[in-house]
Amino acid sequence: MNPWAALALFGAVASAGLLWAKWWPYTEKVGGLLDVPEWPGGSVLDKAGDPGAGPTLSGGWEFTRAYFTSVWKAMVVGLAVAAAVEALVSRRWLLRLLGGGRGRYRDSLVGGLLSLPSMMCTCCTAPVVTTLRRRGASTPAALAYWVGNPTLNPAVLVFLAFVAPWQWTVTRLAVGALLVFVVTALVGRLAPDGADAPAAAVPEADDDLAARAAPRRFGRALLRMSVTLVPEYLVVVFAIGAFRGWLFPLDGSAAEWGVLAVVLAAVVGTLVVIPTAGEIPIVQGLTLLGVGAGAAGALLIALPALSLVSIVMVGRALSWRVTFAMAAAVAGCALLAGALLWAIT
Repeated sequence: MNPWAALALFGAVASAGLLWAKWWPYTEKVGGLLDVPEWPGGSVLDKAGDPGAGPTLSGGWEFTRAYFTSVWKAMVVGLAVAAAVEALVSRRWLLRLLGGGRGRYRDSLVGGLLSLPSMMCTCCTAPVVTTLRRRGASTPAALAYWVGNPTLNPAVLVFLAFVAPWQWTVTRLAVGALLVFVVTALVGRLAPDGADAPAAAVPEADDDLAARAAPRRFGRALLRMSVTLVPEYLVVVFAIGAFRGWLFPLDGSAAEWGVLAVVLAAVVGTLVVIPTAGEIPIVQGLTLLGVGAGAAGALLIALPALSLVSIVMVGRALSWRVTFAMAAAVAGCALLAGALLWAIT
């Protein structure tokens, strides 16, 4: 098997997985919204207890169960795609496409564009991001792929267009594009010295060896990520569910908090974990309770873009300095989204 055949096999594996977990279910959901343009179901955060309530083990368990039920297919696909990147994608080809040395903004553009078909939540994207960095992808490219998946998810943009005011879609698209294609390049400047230096040419024999050893490398990569990323993923999701009352205290009373509600939405939204499109019922519910456009706009960016779970999962691969800077940048863009939605509403 030559590198091009291995790349074709990778495309087949990724396409089959995404068709099963993402493309087909979202196509069906769009069809349902064409018939009834109302978002079905409620917020996954409701499973974890009430805002302001103290920590509870039952809330942690119920939230973990509800969240995992929503995302398990995407997590399986995320792990499989990450393992396939390591086993089937030629490092020479990967470095040519996503390696450093050709400009941070170019890397952010390519990484962001590659994220659009995946349409995964921030946690399910994390295994792919860690593998991209392991294989030599530049920091801006990995960051753009990480936040591009949930923030510029084409399906979610379509969902918003059906069930929410047009201003929500415009805000999400405008600030999301800024975050993915520009802010990631700026944050990438904080990468450790030499982390994104242009890699030396990979000998052709190394690519051939990677292709011949593909099954073994796939299994080894899948096992490694399953025993390292999945346990910490479940532990942090459980903790978020248990402490939901403190981590996400926004409720109807936030309508009277003014600017504080916007700032709080930007910060706590960056930490809370939700499944794909889970921000829609949350923001709709708070809006019905009277929470203003500023907080709503902030949550439209902060909730999907990152979470404490995904921060923990990718921190070692991206470096903690870059990861925390990206979290701060997401919160800043969420504040910008709040201001934009308030201005155009």
